[in-house]
Amino acid sequence: MANMLQSLESPLLEDTVNGSVDHQGYPSKRSSSGGWRSAIFIIGVEVAERFAYCGIGSNLINYLTGPLGQSTAMAAANVNTWAGTATLLPLLGAFVADSYLGRYRTIVLASLLYILGLSLLTLSAMLPSLIAFQSQNVDYFTSYSPPQLQIVLFFFSLYLVAVGQGGHKPCTQAFGADQFDGQNLEECKAKSSFFNWWLFGVSTGTSVTYVIVSYIEENFNWGLGFGIPCIVMVAALLVFLLGTRTYRFTIKRNGKSPFVRIGKVFVEAARNWRTTPSLKAIQERTQENLPHHGSHKFKFLNKALLVPACLKGDGKACSITDVEEAKAVLSLFPIWATSLVYGIVTAQSSTFFTKQGITMDRSIGSGFRIPAASLLSFIPITIILFIPIYDCIFVRIARALTGKPSGITMLQRSGIGFLLCVVSMVTAAIVEMKRLKTAKEYGLVDMPNVTVPMRVWWLIPQYILLGIADVFAMVGLQEFFYDQIPNELRSVGLSLYLSIYGVGSFLSGFLISIIEETTGGDGKTSWFNNNLNRAHIDNFYWLLAGLSAVELAAFLYFAKSYVYNVRTS
Repeated sequence: MANMLQSLESPLLEDTVNGSVDHQGYPSKRSSSGGWRSAIFIIGVEVAERFAYCGIGSNLINYLTGPLGQSTAMAAANVNTWAGTATLLPLLGAFVADSYLGRYRTIVLASLLYILGLSLLTLSAMLPSLIAFQSQNVDYFTSYSPPQLQIVLFFFSLYLVAVGQGGHKPCTQAFGADQFDGQNLEECKAKSSFFNWWLFGVSTGTSVTYVIVSYIEENFNWGLGFGIPCIVMVAALLVFLLGTRTYRFTIKRNGKSPFVRIGKVFVEAARNWRTTPSLKAIQERTQENLPHHGSHKFKFLNKALLVPACLKGDGKACSITDVEEAKAVLSLFPIWATSLVYGIVTAQSSTFFTKQGITMDRSIGSGFRIPAASLLSFIPITIILFIPIYDCIFVRIARALTGKPSGITMLQRSGIGFLLCVVSMVTAAIVEMKRLKTAKEYGLVDMPNVTVPMRVWWLIPQYILLGIADVFAMVGLQEFFYDQIPNELRSVGLSLYLSIYGVGSFLSGFLISIIEETTGGDGKTSWFNNNLNRAHIDNFYWLLAGLSAVELAAFLYFAKSYVYNVRTS
């Protein structure tokens, strides 16, 4: 009888996923929840979100220099500031999700804010037509000041979209990866592939928006171009809600916020900075109880364990697990800091790359002109084509050579991406030098509105190189910041990854402002002159190539000494 009961219970236990519950709060069952059945819904939502975000961001610089009448330098700085804010706000969104609302509720709330922001953005683009200021010709607006109400409403709604994106972006990917159980061999393998196919799906959405939405914005109507992403986001929210019954929800370790636990470690370590009694014993105890290979690092945090005996039983003492989690978080920052130039480089694809394309010959046939912003589609198209090659061919070859399940480590993968960024910037500088030379040869230096007789296809190599760089660097960093951070802070880990682009955009804007002030003062011709035929964006690209090379050297130094947090899974 006992054997019969044991045989009946065994399948039930094997079907239960440890550490997660279903939408009703019952233990999740492997046979009916999670895995690809849930991840498909979440990837679909992210594809739609990227469609909406890139539908705005890809052509934003042309909207600012066109209907809103801003200069090239000011528009580029505004784009960088907005993009930087949008990719830093995930830190706030991750905090709210991991400490209070949970990832699911945060995604729903963020989606509603997103939709509201897109609706107001569409209204702002339609305002001029309502008061008889708008014209289908973009050049028309360069002679007229847009209504103040339009400017205020535009920037308010633009940053409301950034707030929505801040809650949406870190939680969807973390929630998607949560659908795979790291303690199950098959699901563990699927989780590794999830990050590759996540980028594949996102790139599909962005490539579509770069081609379709940018064409609508430039040739039909900006209000329609902003309205389509709004409709797509409404559909995305409905798709996400449809998958609710299949999702797995992570159980928190205890009632205390992970931010509070880890923050307390730093507070207690600082409080006990001058305390030395029994520190050696604590260090030995730490390494004995936790098989974390990085325990010997950041030993000063072990002082958080030095609590008087009278306080050890009232919950004021930091646990060894808390200290080790704090060390794991702290060890991520050298990698984060040495990835920032990569964020600066990627910011150029939606600003100066696009402005270059506007000046070049974009005609196909007799009457069709490619929208300059649609050239951005070559980045996601490259990713779409290269991801299957990487996942199915490169990984297998590398696995045979290295013996590692993933072929190469996450940091090795990121380093290859950073190297390709250097090559991309060198290529961009050389192409820009040729464009300037062509403009000079044809006497077009002082004729910025005349198309330079140089085919826009010359720009494609720099887009393709950035796309391949993203396959290595973007996915490598995503997986690294998700995998190497404590389980309950994985939204924060992905928001740290996203903040690389945010800080990179701010640094790009800062560089542009400094260079504009330095090279454009006293009547001199700025590197970012509104007349691109007199500007020297090529010098800026050479500067970024040099900074990228320095970043790569620093990254390799810290990556070489990094000790991976090996999980029990």
